[in-house]
Amino acid sequence: MVDVFRGSEFVVPIAEDAVKIGAKVLWMQLGVRNEEAAKIFRGFETRAIHAGAAPDPTTGARGTPIYQTTAYVFDDVDHAASLFNLQTFGNIYSRLSNPTTSVLEERIANLEGGRGTTCTASGHAAQLIALFPLMQPGDKLVASNKLYGGSITQLGKTIKKFAWSCDFVDVDDFDKVRQAVKDPKVKCIWAESLANPGGVVSDIRALADIAREAGIPLIIDNTMATPYLCRPIEHGADIVVHSTTKFISGHGNAMGGAVVDSGKFDWSKSPDKFPSLSHPEPAYHGLTFAETFGDLAYTLYGHAVGLRDLGPCMAPINAYLTLLGIETLPLRMERHCQNGLGVAEFLTKHPKVSWVSYATLPDNKYLPLAKRYLQGKGGSVFTFGLKGGFDAGVKVVENCHLLSHLANLGDTRSLILHPASTTHRQLTAEQRTAAGAGDDVIRLSIGLETIDDIIADLDRPVGQVSL
Repeated sequence: MVDVFRGSEFVVPIAEDAVKIGAKVLWMQLGVRNEEAAKIFRGFETRAIHAGAAPDPTTGARGTPIYQTTAYVFDDVDHAASLFNLQTFGNIYSRLSNPTTSVLEERIANLEGGRGTTCTASGHAAQLIALFPLMQPGDKLVASNKLYGGSITQLGKTIKKFAWSCDFVDVDDFDKVRQAVKDPKVKCIWAESLANPGGVVSDIRALADIAREAGIPLIIDNTMATPYLCRPIEHGADIVVHSTTKFISGHGNAMGGAVVDSGKFDWSKSPDKFPSLSHPEPAYHGLTFAETFGDLAYTLYGHAVGLRDLGPCMAPINAYLTLLGIETLPLRMERHCQNGLGVAEFLTKHPKVSWVSYATLPDNKYLPLAKRYLQGKGGSVFTFGLKGGFDAGVKVVENCHLLSHLANLGDTRSLILHPASTTHRQLTAEQRTAAGAGDDVIRLSIGLETIDDIIADLDRPVGQVSL
């Protein structure tokens, strides 16, 4: 295991625990050599660059290497057996873990304030791995009805093939959420910190309190806000998921996802509710994850069972590219938010624009929540409506030159999309409206270009809209 930013006082207790479970070999790497430095340098910007990484012990290389390998050499037969029995932490096969990916996992966990991370091949893979330890056939989750359209499809349709189901509710209506989680088959609440595309800000603390009363975890998709703006675990969330494809990597060149566990949910408190974590695991000779691994149970299950059997691991090259991107996350998010607000303010004054949904505009109902959870910032992804409706929206999207028309967000480049005809096309009209993706809606993901150029590229086609 790579245990990052941990002082020497942790070594003896971990070693003692290893002896208790019968480990013959214990491998531990302290990710920061200078323990005093680890205690001093706690700034977000510093951790975005250094957390989880150390100079390569063989070559001295300062940058994290790309470990482009499928498997790893064992010391001997006993070492191999201890790895396969989860008695020793280390690498077996890159579907389960990889040294490059492990650095990224430690860094994301550190920035989110979590105990551990499981990185995956995509954001949708992360959502599946997040649910896998919690759900049994016949179980369900309660999710916001304002999620990204692809998430609504995955949670509302695709997971039925696992004999799971999802009840979508308005998470702004706490009474409806409380009523929904009364069903004993509900295993978690799911919401986005900052919703895509509607810009809805979830009241994380209120949802966490409801989840706690029901004895279930709260899962927050923090893709849009990133840990720079919001750290859901600090507000009571138990699990955080990301599409690292978006702002975390930030350059539109690497697919990935992440599941971050707070390590604070007590799975053993309700063993029959979460049997995957609290009952003996047949594939590991009756080992019980919650009992054996404590606050790492959920993360290790995600690796040892989720990635092992479902297989959506992150490629080492994508982990490397994401590490390059995450180093500049604080700088990028400041510019994203600055440009996003500037474009939103421009559009509110445009005579051809009927409305703008940006969380920190003075008349937005989510402004108080943005101040509470997003440091008073609104991000860079938001929607607006044209007075010409659907046809006007299509013409604007097709006549921008600087803004790229594509289905992504969180890029250095500014992006434009008509959700009703793309990302939310598979939903009903009612679902699209609830998700903030009605026929007149245009979604923007504002990049890092010069703000005047972004505004000019929008002003021309918007100004040509016929009323």
